[in-house]
Amino acid sequence: MAAKIKKGDRVVVLAGKDKGRQGNVVKVLPKEDRLVVAGVNMVKRHTRPTQSDPQGGIRNKEAALHISNVAFVDPKSGEPTRVGFRIEDGKKVRVAKKSGEVIDG
Repeated sequence: MAAKIKKGDRVVVLAGKDKGRQGNVVKVLPKEDRLVVAGVNMVKRHTRPTQSDPQGGIRNKEAALHISNVAFVDPKSGEPTRVGFRIEDGKKVRVAKKSGEVIDG
């Protein structure tokens, strides 16, 4: 199945502690149905000292969210929308269901 949400897309969080926050997708993990959104779902990571980071300590990083907990942000209205597909000029393109706007193509 084609990816409805891809790296670089603007999404809004629908559920969880960061509900309502928006951000760009940094990484998509399709096998786990999860994705990482910049600045959202921050967790503390305790790291030990290494050669690249001799100090170690507690670092903040983004944790993965389940794909069902985010929605694509409509480029026209800025509201959450579902993503569909359409064939245009013999090419399959993603389309925002709310406005009908072509996302990439």
